[in-house]
Amino acid sequence: MTILWAVVLFGLLIFFHELGHFILAKLVGVKVLKFSLGFGPKIIGRKIGDTEYVISAIPLGGYVKPLGEEAGEEIEEEEKKRAFNYQPVWKRMAIVVAGPVFNLVLAFLIFTVFLGMKLPVAIPDLDSITTTIDNVMEDSPAGAAGLQSDDTIVSINGTSVHEWNAMAEIFSESPGKELKLKVRRGENLIDITVTPKPTKARNEKGEDILIGRIGISKKMDAKVIESSSILTAPLKGIEAVYEWCVLTLEVVVRLFSGALSAKQIGGPILIVDAAAKAASVGAFTYFNFIAIISINLAILNLLPVPVLDGGHVVFLSIEALRGRPLNEKIMAGANKVGMALLLLLITFVFYNDIMRIIVPWVQKTLNQ
Repeated sequence: MTILWAVVLFGLLIFFHELGHFILAKLVGVKVLKFSLGFGPKIIGRKIGDTEYVISAIPLGGYVKPLGEEAGEEIEEEEKKRAFNYQPVWKRMAIVVAGPVFNLVLAFLIFTVFLGMKLPVAIPDLDSITTTIDNVMEDSPAGAAGLQSDDTIVSINGTSVHEWNAMAEIFSESPGKELKLKVRRGENLIDITVTPKPTKARNEKGEDILIGRIGISKKMDAKVIESSSILTAPLKGIEAVYEWCVLTLEVVVRLFSGALSAKQIGGPILIVDAAAKAASVGAFTYFNFIAIISINLAILNLLPVPVLDGGHVVFLSIEALRGRPLNEKIMAGANKVGMALLLLLITFVFYNDIMRIIVPWVQKTLNQ
């Protein structure tokens, strides 16, 4: 079932993104040669009108191929009026931007349905998902060790921690084991030793197990958006998309500034794992997760990096200012640099996914 939930998630994200490019191309009179969900070899396809609709083997993306998009493509004279590269800048930019915009549309539709059903949409405060302690319980291991409210746990046994759930999992898997913490208190870093208290619990199979608890809680600050009726749901849906866009941009800024660890970045493996977990909780959690990922995809696609939609927007903006397109060699070189950066990012997020999910799973399996 894990693969099924991941396929549905990636399928929706890719379909809406490429649908945006496709619809805008059709609206401004550009001929679309192919609409593909996925990359690589064709699994199934059918040509309807001018367009071949294809499902391809590798489901980690998709593309819309308009006539005249590739440099040096030979185009018959009568077809030039329908070719992408013969369109004015504003039309080409509209086609490019439409993909990310339709990812926002997908999130808007999901949020609006939830709000119309009087289900709230929560936007967390970014600081509330860090390892900063809100409250220390009385007579707890944390209290006995000297932990205080507003302390931030930086590392456990020399391993850096940046996210509350990952930190809590370490405590959970260490009942009765002494752990050495590095804690930031104000401007100072201090060392604290704590031993999680063994606590009875049940695992997913209903079996009795022992887990560790130290008696701390995290801040749960979040903006909650609600709708009083189905009539106000669309406006509230727009507000929810806007707030999540702001949060996503804040995360991007913190990543580039170093205020948030790059180890927090996840890729396809993490998304597959998270999708399965969200689906196991229920439809609301699963589709809420899809909406959030769709917003992330829209924002990241608009970053000014060559080969991404944002990079194309930069090229088109320069063309609009100059009155003529950039030299093809310059654009090709920029695209190669952008592709190299993208491949480095893909390698990095796969490494993060492996270290965060695969390695602990293997270790846990070997220890059983």
